[in-house]
Amino acid sequence: MQLSINGATHEVDVEPDMPLLWVLRDELGMTGTKYGCGIAQCGACTVHIDGVATRSCQTAVEDVTGAITTIEGLGGGALHAVQQAWIEHQVAQCGYCQSGQIMQAASLLSEIPQPTDDEIDEAMWGNLCRCGTYPRIREAIRSAAAKLNGAAS
Repeated sequence: MQLSINGATHEVDVEPDMPLLWVLRDELGMTGTKYGCGIAQCGACTVHIDGVATRSCQTAVEDVTGAITTIEGLGGGALHAVQQAWIEHQVAQCGYCQSGQIMQAASLLSEIPQPTDDEIDEAMWGNLCRCGTYPRIREAIRSAAAKLNGAAS
């Protein structure tokens, strides 16, 4: 089967019901997308499919019909504004959940360019951070929104 991932076509020979997460990590070596809970409740495995944040641990590869973007391809060769904001606001502590957090935040900002705090909280509620960096996550999202919209943060 063919998958479009980060702008490149990949051929994979896997069972159709294999979770996309395992295809990315085990078959293609793209380990930026993390395994967290395996039941789509923590958000660590978040990728974009046609720009929509999707939990890859519960998405069968046979159900993928669009272009996949992982954390490795988010900025298209450069850091995405969300990734830059994560660094500037020192969001990550252990870092394990951060690729999923960043992917969810980037999807949010593509849908709502200037989200309110309530909209940020609503969009991010399913992405768990064991270190509790939620205030820094919110601040980084605000900063990335400002950058994406041409304002200083």
